[in-house]
Amino acid sequence: ALFDRAVLELVVDGYTAPLTAGNFLDLVGKKFYDGMEIQRSDGFVVQTGDPDGPDGPLVGYGQKSPSDEPRIVPLELNFQSDANPTYSATSEDLGRAAAPTTLKFQAYGALGMARDEYESDSA
Repeated sequence: ALFDRAVLELVVDGYTAPLTAGNFLDLVGKKFYDGMEIQRSDGFVVQTGDPDGPDGPLVGYGQKSPSDEPRIVPLELNFQSDANPTYSATSEDLGRAAAPTTLKFQAYGALGMARDEYESDSA
């Protein structure tokens, strides 16, 4: 390991992405990420938050046991031309792939949530 410990300081935009930001802050408040190992660090992304952690699939991520229904966060996009976020559809699904978003997904230091390739509401 390069470091034994890392402390990250993040800015979370609850105005542009209220559900995603609220979900993240809730998990931080519940200490979901405390002590969690980094799963990937390759110069492109630093990834942690493995929902299939040592306590079982998604335990701590909204469930008390593996048999509980998982908490799902819908895909949340905020286009610059819109007053409110759009939920559960990709920009491609909406025919707006070239439309600028308020939060730049490719911006250096951007925080994101992994999703299943074919399921927008899988985070």
